[in-house]
Amino acid sequence: MTTILFNKPFGVLSQFTDKGTEGSPRPTLSNYIDLPGVYAAGRLDRDSEGLMVLTSDGKLQAKIAHPKYKAPKTYLAQVEGAITDDALALLRQGITLKDGPTKPAKARAIPAPTIWDRDPPIRVRKSVPDSWLELTLTEGRNRQVRRMTAHVGFPTLRLIRVQIGDWHLDDMQPGQWRALR
Repeated sequence: MTTILFNKPFGVLSQFTDKGTEGSPRPTLSNYIDLPGVYAAGRLDRDSEGLMVLTSDGKLQAKIAHPKYKAPKTYLAQVEGAITDDALALLRQGITLKDGPTKPAKARAIPAPTIWDRDPPIRVRKSVPDSWLELTLTEGRNRQVRRMTAHVGFPTLRLIRVQIGDWHLDDMQPGQWRALR
């Protein structure tokens, strides 16, 4: 059994092939990982960064990806605007999105983390501040963090997953991976 942790860079698809475009293919996991038989346990959007688990163990893959197991996933989100206590309270109690209510999230404002620069950088507007949140969810709907922060009035500018269950991104740089023992 092989299980690895991978720091997915911005702009990379969380799959091994790109079947979506004609012409120049977009970068995929195969640009970084050359291990036969491992598959992504869950996904990250192309414009999100951070921790992915890839494994050859189908049961482990299901345990990480399937909502019924409620594996907590922690994200750092840079949002547009100075986050308010009211917005954090809404995220903590759960909000109703178009596809139904979310479960309560752990949410807190944090100082700007010391992390790698994104390529390309986020758009910055001098007249609008930004702030950082740490969010932990136990469900994984499509673009959920982005939809939740937008719903409370603070659109996400940058999103980095830093933890899945007990696994942490630690000091891995974008594009790096390490095998678990």
